[in-house]
Amino acid sequence: MGESMQGLHRTHRCSEVSNKNIEQTVTVMGWVQKRRNLGSLIFIDLRDRSGLLQIVFDQNSVGDAGFEKAGTLRSEYVVAVVGKVQKRSAAVNENLKTGDIEVIAESLRILSEAETPPFPIEENSQTKDELRLKYRYLDLRRPDLQRNIIMKSKVMGLVRGFMEKEGFLEIETPMLQKSTPEGARDYLVPSRVHPGKFYALPQSPQLFKQLLMCSGYDRYIQIARCFRDEDLRADRQPEFTQIDMELSFVDVDDVIHVNERMLQYVFKEAIGVDIQLPLPRMSWQEAMDRFGSDKPDTRFGMELVDVSDVVAGCGFGVFTGALENGGSVRGINVAGKGAMPRKKIDKLVEFAKGYGAKGLAYLSIQEDGAYKSSFAKFMSEETLHALVGKMDGKPGDLLLFAADQNKIVWNVLGALRLEMGKELGLMDENAYNFLWITEFPLLEWSEEEGRYMAMHHPFTMPMEEDWEKIDTAPGEVRAKAYDIVLNGTELGGGSVRIHRNDIQEKMFEVLGFTKEKAWENFGFLLSAFQYGVPPHAGLAYGLDRMVMHMVHADSIRDVIAFPKVKDASDLMSDAPDLVDGKQLEELGIAVMPEEHKED
Repeated sequence: MGESMQGLHRTHRCSEVSNKNIEQTVTVMGWVQKRRNLGSLIFIDLRDRSGLLQIVFDQNSVGDAGFEKAGTLRSEYVVAVVGKVQKRSAAVNENLKTGDIEVIAESLRILSEAETPPFPIEENSQTKDELRLKYRYLDLRRPDLQRNIIMKSKVMGLVRGFMEKEGFLEIETPMLQKSTPEGARDYLVPSRVHPGKFYALPQSPQLFKQLLMCSGYDRYIQIARCFRDEDLRADRQPEFTQIDMELSFVDVDDVIHVNERMLQYVFKEAIGVDIQLPLPRMSWQEAMDRFGSDKPDTRFGMELVDVSDVVAGCGFGVFTGALENGGSVRGINVAGKGAMPRKKIDKLVEFAKGYGAKGLAYLSIQEDGAYKSSFAKFMSEETLHALVGKMDGKPGDLLLFAADQNKIVWNVLGALRLEMGKELGLMDENAYNFLWITEFPLLEWSEEEGRYMAMHHPFTMPMEEDWEKIDTAPGEVRAKAYDIVLNGTELGGGSVRIHRNDIQEKMFEVLGFTKEKAWENFGFLLSAFQYGVPPHAGLAYGLDRMVMHMVHADSIRDVIAFPKVKDASDLMSDAPDLVDGKQLEELGIAVMPEEHKED
């Protein structure tokens, strides 16, 4: 049974008590982290979101009844203690903010008792994820998780404060929207009032923020919840938070400048990291050619090298075949790994196949300068030397090559580069390498759909100097799109939007939309564009991803209070779940049992 507060008021959080309060009486409240009974003295570590504070129960100061009560305390009991702050009688604990003081208890109230938790509440818990997520309310008491969640709150406050000074207005957009066909799947919400019709939860506030620009609000920001019903990968969540913004009367540089200053401010204030401005920029083409990725991790080298010219007509069918089919041959130099055992190289070949490669060619340079290679016998000595020269190969190096269509070669070597970088410990964990990627392709060809798809979305403005190629070479048209990348993670992305009707209509045509179809899906936006629309552009960050990097968490789950697991379910509340038949009836929905196919 717990006692009530009865007019007791907390004066300090645990780690707010310091040696400045010595000889003062304080009232602190929190959870019992652990209890040590030394017979004549009982010590407890009291924990709240601010940290730990040592409380000492001495019969003389707390009385017999109080001392007896202190003897019943267990882990996770919630207590209130009134007592006097003293210099610590034993050795100072350097690892603790309150390590030089203790509170000599004068009274104790047990506000709530607790059962033994299913796992210890401690930093860097070794408990299985499933168990921790089932009892997430206990997991969230762990100091490291609490620090993450507090950091996220702090970042949101800093972003809001900075953007307000820059003239941004925080405006909410609807959660219940119309479903749109492009991109990932929508979560649908049935309407009771309109039987058979559905709302969609927003994948992003895209159309509404553009409408706000049409309505003259000039600069909009929102920390917005977004929903995507996609097949989850390790670091995706079905619901996540975006720092979403849109600006009027701007071009690419204007958006980049305000965002650079915002990032500089937030990283300095939140974690004390100094970001040098301006941030480097790199075109999409350069990023793909050098790193095989449109979100390159620039904390280490091992860049891709195009060796197509060296191996043209070299006699090795894998290389020449790729070139004849319009592809390329590229390689990376894994310095100092020439002695890698064959078994390990075979594993890398399997890894490469996972990214679409048919195989992986390798050449290791022995310490004596001799070559060991999967393809040397097909090539002249001269071509081999030229190839090693182009790769800047030295004795002890391992050269890995992929030959295929550019897209596959980039994918394979980009992933392999990161894998080797991790394995060799080449990434500095404390570095923050920001980078803007610009000039993305406007369109990408989809084999599945047999048509061009928008690489970002159908409202992205093409670069004016490329627009004339829209009919003759649509794949070569670059977009006014930009991503902000940090240490190999895309933190955010955006673009200048199309504000001209002629360009928008042409864009829909290229994407295979009829005029009727475009109006059916985006009518309200296209209609708004007929009444005077300013040039506008925007950007959205994944807030969870940003904070994950700031706190060095392994997953975005560690910065979300109540995350879902890989199959988009919540282990704690058992969502999603069946609903009452009566509810379904009201909505006019029948749930069909899954057909069990014959074996």
